[in-house]
Amino acid sequence: MSIFVDERTTVIVQGLTGSQGRFHGLRNRAYGTQVVGGVTPGKGGTDVEGVPVFDSVREAVAATGATASFIAVPPRFAPAAIIEAAEGGIEFIVCITEGIPAQDEALTYNRLVEEHPGVRLLGPNCPGIISPGKCNIGITSGDIARAGGPVGIVSRSGTLTYQALYELSQKGVGQTTCVGIGGDPVPGTNFIDCLEAFQADPETRAVMMIGEIGGSEEERAAEWIAQNMDKPVVAYVAGVTAPPGRKMGHAGAIISGSKGTAQAKMAALADAGVRVCQNPTEAGEAMVEIVRAL
Repeated sequence: MSIFVDERTTVIVQGLTGSQGRFHGLRNRAYGTQVVGGVTPGKGGTDVEGVPVFDSVREAVAATGATASFIAVPPRFAPAAIIEAAEGGIEFIVCITEGIPAQDEALTYNRLVEEHPGVRLLGPNCPGIISPGKCNIGITSGDIARAGGPVGIVSRSGTLTYQALYELSQKGVGQTTCVGIGGDPVPGTNFIDCLEAFQADPETRAVMMIGEIGGSEEERAAEWIAQNMDKPVVAYVAGVTAPPGRKMGHAGAIISGSKGTAQAKMAALADAGVRVCQNPTEAGEAMVEIVRAL
């Protein structure tokens, strides 16, 4: 099985007529994802290489029955696009947009929780999600993923998401689903959300978790793993040498005093029984070893 998306997921692309939406939306379609429509206000009735474009999400959902949305619009418009997707009947939203102010992210997230509790947002500022061989929503290259499981991947880092997929695939280890949750301060989907889904998925038999400095999500995940998870977990936390007080890459990747350090996160995960590795390659090798022993 897979989590969140599969071969039955139908997708609209908000921003399909823009350069990024067009490029990645058509790549997702070429992978086999059911991309059934696009949304750009004022361009309803046109199409992008055979994909119909609608003026609103509500119109697109009514015409196509789409259940998921891929948002690829500029930061200024992304919060409104997320809310429009939820109001239009979309159940799963992937937003790759980078640079949304943290305050806008927080306001949007809380509106979703209060007004649309059944809607899941992945991102913003994330690479998206891929269930190999079934569905790919976002910017992850399908070429580096391998279908068949038994490993689930959840990661805050886009680049390390790709490395994890590639290294496991090169070693013949498939993935059920790979979820890039993004590194912004207010993610719509967090580690625990994904770990809980992987724990419930019978075909996911081991999980790779990739964290990074900043915030306390990894520590919270460690507590959840210790109390609820019986599947093996391999983890790597990026940013061991990062200096306190300096933002490193993602908006959420900043150490404040003794909190948010890679060392603290690694210690918490190790205490929870997670196999913590020092670099991504070591994590891949550890996962191969675990899978062979399953």
